[in-house]
Amino acid sequence: MKKTGDLCKVDSLGRIVIPVKLRRSLGLEANVPLEVFSNDDEIILKRYIPVCIFCSSDEELVPYKSKYICKKCADELKGV
Repeated sequence: MKKTGDLCKVDSLGRIVIPVKLRRSLGLEANVPLEVFSNDDEIILKRYIPVCIFCSSDEELVPYKSKYICKKCADELKGV
């Protein structure tokens, strides 16, 4: 993990601001979805990349009830 030297504070609503220099270097624009993870005393933010709920593929995804299914799994389900 690389230190940037920037400090962020949590505001009264629980929000933090990611410094503009870091957002630009990571290509994070407004409304980019991020996943939040915790590990002991760390908070980890990762760019959200949707995957199929059955096989974890990230290709040819079709939205279904706020989840994603790849075309291959969707075709298999049609045959059941």
